[in-house]
Parts: sequence; C-alpha cells; structure tokens
Amino acid sequence: MASCGDIQVKELNKRASGHAFEVILKPSTPDGRSDSPCPLSPLKKKSTSLDEIKRKLEAAEERRKSHEADVLKHLAEKREHEKEVIQKALEEDCNFSKMAKEKLNQKMEANKENRTARMAALNEKFKEKDKKLDEVRKNKEAIKEVDN
Repeated sequence: MASCGDIQVKELNKRASGHAFEVILKPSTPDGRSDSPCPLSPLKKKSTSLDEIKRKLEAAEERRKSHEADVLKHLAEKREHEKEVIQKALEEDCNFSKMAKEKLNQKMEANKENRTARMAALNEKFKEKDKKLDEVRKNKEAIKEVDN
C-alpha cells in the first residue's frame, strides 16, 4: 500500500485483465494543504530502438499474412464443400430421373401388354360371335331351303 499526502493507493490483486487498485482519499485539512507532497509522476516509457520497431512491424505483418492465409484456406474449404454438396444433389437428381423414367417405361410396357391382351381377347370373342352368327345364318338358310 502506497500513501501520498491526501491519497492512499492500495493494490488489491492482479488479474488477467489488468490490475485493480483501491484509492482512498483522506479528509482535507481546513487550510487546503496536504501533509506531504505527492510525487505522482507519469511512468517513464523505455525508449524503443529502430530495430525493435522494425521487428514488431515484421511480426505484425507475419500475423496479418497468417490470418489472411487462414481465412483463404477456410474459404477454399467452404467452396469445396459447396461443390461437393452441389455434385451430390446433381447425382441424386440424375438418379431420381433415371428411376422415374424406368418406372414410367415399365408402366407403359405393362399397359401396352395389357392392352394387347385385351385386344386379343376381344378379337377372339368377336371371332366366336362371327362363327356363331355364321352358324345361325347357315341354319336359317337350311331351314328356308327345307321349307321351300
């Protein structure tokens, strides 16, 4: 704990986000003077050399390039995934179309066979009727000839 005139500064504890301090102000004296002078001077920064600045700039440039490369890699992976999804969708669509055509062709073939079978059955039925009609006509003519 540091004390400086009217101000007491007590360091609480260090944190990952920074330092925490508690500042305690003493009641002021009636004449407005403090008991001791408080040398609150700003912290002196150590001077940085040109080489240090260049090194830091190079490190920042490397970080930027690395980040850019990571972003580009992520975008390339995303594009590749999109291409795969589109390709898979096209394949599934093609397979669906093929299956639909095959089913349609099978149904059309079955309908054609059924129609041919029905037509053959009707033709057979009409032939039977024609035979019967011919027999009836012959019988009728035979009866007419016998009557005459």
